[in-house]
Amino acid sequence: MVKKIKIGFFGDGQWAYNSAKNLLKNKFIKINFFCLRANTPDKKLLKLANRSNIKCFNFKNINMLNNVKKIKDFSSDLLVSVSYDQIFKKKIIECCNLGIINCHCGALPFYRGRSPINWAIINGEKSFGITVHYVNQKIDQGDIIIQKKYPIKKKDDFKSLLNLANKKIPYLLLSSINLILKNNVKPIRQSSISKIGSYYKKRKNGDEDINWNQSSIKIFNFIRALSRPGVVARTYYGNKIIKINKTYEKFIKNNKNIKPGTITSVTKKFFIVKTFDSAIKIKEWNGSVKKGYLLK
Repeated sequence: MVKKIKIGFFGDGQWAYNSAKNLLKNKFIKINFFCLRANTPDKKLLKLANRSNIKCFNFKNINMLNNVKKIKDFSSDLLVSVSYDQIFKKKIIECCNLGIINCHCGALPFYRGRSPINWAIINGEKSFGITVHYVNQKIDQGDIIIQKKYPIKKKDDFKSLLNLANKKIPYLLLSSINLILKNNVKPIRQSSISKIGSYYKKRKNGDEDINWNQSSIKIFNFIRALSRPGVVARTYYGNKIIKINKTYEKFIKNNKNIKPGTITSVTKKFFIVKTFDSAIKIKEWNGSVKKGYLLK
């Protein structure tokens, strides 16, 4: 007979909300408490906790001794992290007999760190991964419990892959907890896949600026990687910011003597910009532009 497992749930955003709802439906899982981000606690998760009569925290520093004690007092078997923004240190990692597991939207050991979906599209990857792994004292380097990869098609953008992740993460998290419940985890060391892997930093303000001196395919990938509901790629028309959300997939042969960033054609439905190797057709943007101006 499978015993019931008691967990502490750390999370933020739609991934976490969908995952928590899914776990609450399972009769073999009991959520002891929720812990939300300190500065921007998730309102939907907070309401879910209140409806379910579950204690909810938002510690400024999860690793402070008095906060670790509060977590220990719940006697949870396992801690679960879904888009939580603090790094767990040794005392938290060791406070439950089954440890901590984390959901990461990257194919570990590759795409450790922040914004993995954005980076995968920017880099022109043909697939992206979702990994559920144990947490240790190194960022995103714990043993893998489950990992699944999903194709990235040309029609995909940040929104479509984010929506896919929102659907898949709850299922993969529950599958991982079930393996732990049944003592059937076959952990995979990340070093057995790659001794180096890759790490990407959180994207910051200014990273959304388009470089028109790049090839059309790189610009195409960049724009779809930052599409809504992300920050959206941007360029400059004079002193005005133009945000570009979508482009066409097919590129246009263009005069090589034209400087990259030059608008060569404008209609109500699209405008065309010269790139390093061809030209790209913009189909969704804000603001007004005119033919012949250089986008810096």
